[in-house]
Amino acid sequence: MKIFHGSDIIVEKPELRMSNRALDFGNGFYTTTNKTQAKRFAQIVSERRSKDSKVKSKRFISIYEIDYDFMKKKLDILYFAAPNGKWLDFITANRRSKYEGKRYDIVYGAVANDTVYKTLIAYENKFYTKEQTIKILMGRKLYNQMTFITKKAIYFLHYVGYEEVKDEKI
Repeated sequence: MKIFHGSDIIVEKPELRMSNRALDFGNGFYTTTNKTQAKRFAQIVSERRSKDSKVKSKRFISIYEIDYDFMKKKLDILYFAAPNGKWLDFITANRRSKYEGKRYDIVYGAVANDTVYKTLIAYENKFYTKEQTIKILMGRKLYNQMTFITKKAIYFLHYVGYEEVKDEKI
């Protein structure tokens, strides 16, 4: 299976780093099976860094191969097939930096992208119930993310190359 990581740098050797923001699946190395989503991540990172440094940065998609079936046998993977109550509880706890449950090697499931983010904020601020939030999210096209959380998991990523993302509307 091919997976992609969007950034303003080429990442041949992924590392686990602490984030300065609370993310959906916690700290880890974020990837996706969707190339368009990786381009959007690259764009977001590039714009954020360009704003901070006042210098326009480049955009790259680092490409990896993984053997997901083999990984399922060797790693502890939390998989969300679709957004549901457990998924919502998990990402809400992570976004609030309050997740205290089991630590997995990999978490794989729907990504809370820009269109989903507003719905999650409304849920977190109690404008929607859990049931209303799930119903709204089920009507949206959601991409995925596979987050590598442990060094053991990072070992299963095999770098195969990169693509530069040109200035285009994504």
